Amino acid sequence: MAMDGDKRRLAITVAGYPYDRVEGLGGMVPIEGCDVRFETASIGEMNSDVFGGPRTREITEVGLLPYLLAYANDDFRAYTLIPVFPLRLFRHKSIFVRTDKGIEHPEDLRGKRVGTSGYSTTSLTWIRGTLEHEYGVKPDEIQWVLSDEDSSAGIAGSRSEQEQMLPDGLDISYGTAGKNESDLLVDDEVDALFHAVEPEAFVAGNPLVGRLFTDSREAERAYFAKTGIFPIMHAVAIRTDVAEANPWLPEAVFRAYSAAKEQALQRLRAMGWVMISLPWLAQEAEATRELMGENFWPYGVEANRETLTALLRYSHEQGLTKRELSLDELFHPSTLELNEAP
Repeated sequence: MAMDGDKRRLAITVAGYPYDRVEGLGGMVPIEGCDVRFETASIGEMNSDVFGGPRTREITEVGLLPYLLAYANDDFRAYTLIPVFPLRLFRHKSIFVRTDKGIEHPEDLRGKRVGTSGYSTTSLTWIRGTLEHEYGVKPDEIQWVLSDEDSSAGIAGSRSEQEQMLPDGLDISYGTAGKNESDLLVDDEVDALFHAVEPEAFVAGNPLVGRLFTDSREAERAYFAKTGIFPIMHAVAIRTDVAEANPWLPEAVFRAYSAAKEQALQRLRAMGWVMISLPWLAQEAEATRELMGENFWPYGVEANRETLTALLRYSHEQGLTKRELSLDELFHPSTLELNEAP
């Protein structure tokens, strides 16, 4: 490995969101042997750069499901994953309904019109998998309505080609041209909405729009207690040619992301209650550790086996990937056995 005193340090660009668990990279937390330039970018832009080029970034955040689809269906190998997961979110909170439709339970979604701006996103795949495996509601029991506009485009950027994939055997139609997914719900073109970000009408307080799980926090906590799954949205990828030329780099990147995350969690434990503007942050952090453990945001394949295996299964069951992928083929071989302290 190139060491700090070696003048032949590797210059790399890292792209991602400046999460608290990532912001130390290249500054307080170096990547050993590297001179790091960190670029802030949206996931739409990062996905486009990875799958369509110009691929100038050696390390980048990437949507996990779009990567799986490109890998399985298009033999994409330009980047290789390492088991670092900078974005994870439970998705019970992401199911919105018309409050005048009598949709009170997940089972009530059968036969309903459900809007979305991107069918094959990571978020939607998790939602569909959760509905099927926890509540018995299958994708082919829903009428899918696609919008050609996305109210979150200013946050996430444009959708990648992979996120617009539509499997066979489903009831799929398109909403009125020019309307985003929020408009479709408000205008009664759909009965419910699956969306990664809160739709405009919900943010605006429209009484016609509410969450299916009115106490989504408790629903998500119960889901984790039952399944041990903490859904992964994004992963970190390393350009394959760079990893091949520098075989020490994947582990160095893993260790740096892990150290940056631990630094953030240490700050949260020590001073989060006074530095972050939430009055019950300390109690929330304590409740999270009681349920999920001290390292409640783990990196590494083994620590995330249940979660990763579930997404691989869902993507194949839902007709998105041609075959069910294995963990061993997805992640760089040198990172398969890497672990963090529990």
